Amino acid sequence: MNTTLETTADPSPKEIAFLGERLSAFNDGEVGAAGRKPLAVFVRDEHGAVVAGISGYTAWGWLYVQWLWVDERLRGQHIAGRMLDAAEQEAVARGCHGALIDTFNPRAVKAYERQGYRPFGILPDFPVGRSRVFLQKKLLA
Repeated sequence: MNTTLETTADPSPKEIAFLGERLSAFNDGEVGAAGRKPLAVFVRDEHGAVVAGISGYTAWGWLYVQWLWVDERLRGQHIAGRMLDAAEQEAVARGCHGALIDTFNPRAVKAYERQGYRPFGILPDFPVGRSRVFLQKKLLA
């Protein structure tokens, strides 16, 4: 088989989807089906506009919070904690036993620790001058 190596900053959505499908098939064969299912929590204002939210998924008994954002005007009002509680409750209902989140924002680390998350890994200088902190939490049914 002849092959070529290509590096691109503009992969097609079809090619990215193909990689995801192939890796998922491989992982399913190695450790069983992930049962991956999207999970989102939104906070909306009186006009229905999103002013805070969580986006992530559940898979292999874990909740992964990929994105968590709160509008600047609502910060400091425990909105993140309320959204995490809602996401965790849904994850438990889906049979999850753990939750995972990461950040390079030191204030966010403190907020997640208040929610019961504990650091388990740190990647220094990601980005330069900051550390990316990986946190986990055991979920109880």
